[in-house]
Amino acid sequence: MTRAARNIGILAGCALGVFIVARLSNPGDADVASGNTVRPADVPAIRAKAEQGDAQAETQLGRLYAQGHGVPHDYGEAARWYRRAADQGDADAQTALGELYEVGQGVAQGPADAAKWYRLAAAQGNTKAQYDLGVMCEFGRGVPKDQAQAAKWFRQAADRGDALAQFNLGQRCDLGIGVPADRIEACKWLSLAAAQGLADADGACARVKSKMSHAEISEAKRRVAAFVSQKTAHSLAR
Repeated sequence: MTRAARNIGILAGCALGVFIVARLSNPGDADVASGNTVRPADVPAIRAKAEQGDAQAETQLGRLYAQGHGVPHDYGEAARWYRRAADQGDADAQTALGELYEVGQGVAQGPADAAKWYRLAAAQGNTKAQYDLGVMCEFGRGVPKDQAQAAKWFRQAADRGDALAQFNLGQRCDLGIGVPADRIEACKWLSLAAAQGLADADGACARVKSKMSHAEISEAKRRVAAFVSQKTAHSLAR
């Protein structure tokens, strides 16, 4: 399942008033190519490669077990295959394993273990792990509660185009939580999240704009255009 298909709900986040988006409707279902594209007839070949130590195949097999696609639905087996790939440094497997530890599916619930795997994947640039680690820092789950660290990880994911991170970072910029209060930056990030169709981002952006001058709104639009242009140029250069 892709992140866009996740059951997205906005939760009132901690006493500070930050909004956090719930995202663990299917723990262990990492943001990698959907296992649903795999036919049941393909499973033996994937398993054979996984048993030979191929990290990508191990991750794929773990995902199939997490989804119950072509194999029995079994979070314990999902965790076993994810761990094999995660130990080899596969960032998608590290993220998926972190999710299982966060909610206690297939493994004993362990926020510290979840944060450890998220951090390893986030350091490799895995956007989902960066977002998840930001949430852990936000609430102090498995790591010390640290709003500046939460903002740091949300920003890294937001810079990579993640709509949920952009939304949360925009809220923080508006409220001055973990970052200096900055309505222009808040408008920029909320506009980017809204452009990706994220629920509630439009309304949040409108509320911020109601407190801004015309000059500030123009500057926010300029920053949005610059961000989009940079992302487009980066994509074309790849």
